[in-house]
Amino acid sequence: MANYNYDEAGNMAAYFVLTFLLIFLVPYTLASLSTSKPPSLSGCQCQQCVAQREQIRKRERGSLLTPKLRRRTVILLIGWSIVAFFLYKISNTENNTKLYDPFEILGISTSTTTKEIKSHYKKLSRKFHPDKVKLAVNETMEAVEARFVEITKAYKSLTDETIRKNWEMYGHPDGRQEVSMGIALPKWIVESGNNIWVLGAYGLLFGGALPALVGRWWFGNAQKTKDGVHAQSAAAFFKSLNEESGMDDVTASLGKAFEWDVPTKVGKAEADLEQLEKQIKDKLEDKWDELVKLAEALPGKHENRRRAFILLYSHLLRLPVTNPTLQKEQTDILLQTPVLLNSMLSIIMSRNWLLPTISAMRLHAYLTQALLPGQPELKAAQLPGINLTEAPSLSTSESFEAAVSALSKSESPALPDAEKALERLGQTEIVDASFKVIGERFVTPSSFVHLLVKLRVVPLSKEGHIVPVPKHTKENEKRDNEFLLGKKEMEDLPQGDYTSGYAHAPYWPANRKPSWWIVLADVKSNKVVVPPMKITDVPVANSQNGIDYRSYKIQFQAPQNVGLFTWKVFVVSDTFVGDEASRDVILKIDDPSVLASEDTTADDDISDPEEDSLAGQMALMRGGSVKKLREEESDDESSTDEEEEEDKGDSSSDSDSD
Repeated sequence: MANYNYDEAGNMAAYFVLTFLLIFLVPYTLASLSTSKPPSLSGCQCQQCVAQREQIRKRERGSLLTPKLRRRTVILLIGWSIVAFFLYKISNTENNTKLYDPFEILGISTSTTTKEIKSHYKKLSRKFHPDKVKLAVNETMEAVEARFVEITKAYKSLTDETIRKNWEMYGHPDGRQEVSMGIALPKWIVESGNNIWVLGAYGLLFGGALPALVGRWWFGNAQKTKDGVHAQSAAAFFKSLNEESGMDDVTASLGKAFEWDVPTKVGKAEADLEQLEKQIKDKLEDKWDELVKLAEALPGKHENRRRAFILLYSHLLRLPVTNPTLQKEQTDILLQTPVLLNSMLSIIMSRNWLLPTISAMRLHAYLTQALLPGQPELKAAQLPGINLTEAPSLSTSESFEAAVSALSKSESPALPDAEKALERLGQTEIVDASFKVIGERFVTPSSFVHLLVKLRVVPLSKEGHIVPVPKHTKENEKRDNEFLLGKKEMEDLPQGDYTSGYAHAPYWPANRKPSWWIVLADVKSNKVVVPPMKITDVPVANSQNGIDYRSYKIQFQAPQNVGLFTWKVFVVSDTFVGDEASRDVILKIDDPSVLASEDTTADDDISDPEEDSLAGQMALMRGGSVKKLREEESDDESSTDEEEEEDKGDSSSDSDSD
């Protein structure tokens, strides 16, 4: 009969809890280690970018005195502390489940004979008999007697037939023992006096906390789109944008995001917020009131949205924010904008509108460089030392030569930083853009077409002008075919470190790696032909390292109609204002029936023999088709025949006259 014992010491419960903790903690720790290491990338070395990266590091990791502990870190620390406690407890727990082994008790091997066992027992009896043992310090007579009884039982287990049979059958010289089953619960949990508390705890855990946690997860996901933004934000984007929406409309639509309606701490920061709004009004004048109306961020109606809109435009106008509360709010707002803009881009792309698509893409760069949206003439203000007021007169379409020249003439101390920033800037160039169909020379209706785009970044010199690079004129058909047959959308770069580092972005509150979009559009109809492709690591042209360009491909289905389609390829940067490129491309859709007839005619011309050849004469005899003689040859032959006849005529006339 089994005797059930509760785990008063908590030993079995320690094994139970330790097992489940390790099942959770080991994979959670491995996942944390794999995602906690940021990529080791180089970045812009100007003073502003270096200082910004240091602020980012302090904000994300904290300092030595005030470390920043994320929720994941706290969970791991608490979990592994509990594991360490239970491991210590288990290691110091005495194991009472040892099997009875008389050979081990007597200290002999299993091959010892009966005679040797008796001899060895006599020696042990003389040594451990209670009448002959002198008690040591902290040793009692009961312990000595128990040890001698254990030795005697072990001796009889090996020499007495009855006792040996009990040991072999039941594992103990005294025969069948009572079975003890341990329950990994302390006894107080199941005591009648504590039943109501235990049931209450189970009710709160499984009837309250667990359903609340699952419900929060379920309804939280139901309120968000697949892009991770609130459904109300997506609805606002859908309603507020149209086919003709420009940069101001896109910026105002961003201000309607539901994420800005989250309650924030108000108080002392409200006075600083009003001061910021006053500075914005002084710079934008009447346009600010128009933007507030477009964003529906009017005072007294949407205070939290208005607060976020003010902080957003204070960043775009590079206004200093001194209040720590507002600084943190502004950082959180800016870090949310890429996700919101990507969601907005998905909504716009569902209707294939070109103008708002390009505007949303450009807004990424304006936010990154803290420049007023829709004003490309502020491009020069991306360089250190160039402020927003003097930038319009120093900006050119492609280079920064005028801005660097102005810094040099004024002997500005920001000139070295501007030269360092130019190392991270450049001009994106479309080397080539064409349509390819694998294994075919022509594009037919509804066939699968690849748009093959070859890109590179042309570097800038310290003077700010574009560095001349060799024009790409050589076609590499083998390289193109290998890339088209592969599964990757981006061509593999040559061996070496050609990945882009952190961009020059001194006002963006996170490390920024530059990216681009490739857009194929029909400008005439203001439509995007295929969804844009987001790309990274466009190589800087360097003939010495063999870097000429990198290929990217977009697959789509050709139109069903035959004809010429004049489209345009846009490449738009999400990091640098003005870093764009475009090229016209023409897709020719040929009629398959016409191509088939042309191929048949060409095959017939090649296969039919000539008329005046032996094969041609044999084909005529069989009734087959032959190639007709060329007109020139027939003309020559006819003229020759006529001359012969004339000669004969002349000779006959001469003979008659004679």
